[in-house]
Amino acid sequence: MEYLHTMIRVTDLKATIAFFELMGFVETRRTESEKGRFTLVFLAAPGDAERARKTQAPLIELTYNWDPEVYTGGRNFGHLAYQVDDIYATCKKLMDAGVTINRPPRDGRMAFIRTPDAISIELLQKGEALASAEPWASTPNSGVW
Repeated sequence: MEYLHTMIRVTDLKATIAFFELMGFVETRRTESEKGRFTLVFLAAPGDAERARKTQAPLIELTYNWDPEVYTGGRNFGHLAYQVDDIYATCKKLMDAGVTINRPPRDGRMAFIRTPDAISIELLQKGEALASAEPWASTPNSGVW
């Protein structure tokens, strides 16, 4: 058995792709189905992009249904998790681009953000936790994750 991808339904494909591109994700393939009235976009994390083009790597599948639909229950989905080289730099880059850091990396180890469709993403520091640092150490939680 081999892990292939996690699918999330999105309401604004362009905004969601831009969100993942902020974190360095790249599109590896796209499928448009006129008959099924949907678009599938597969994205790979930066460390998986080359492997995804050659064979198979874990991917995010964005499913965009052309007919408007309201999705609820994003929080009961659980979350996606990615390891990052520098959690403080990653969170600053995302925050500077307008992404809300719902659970700041106060401990130098873990943070949570949400996609435009309210899917939680956990960011984990690669290796040991970084030393506690401002502004993160005193930044309160915002919303849910």
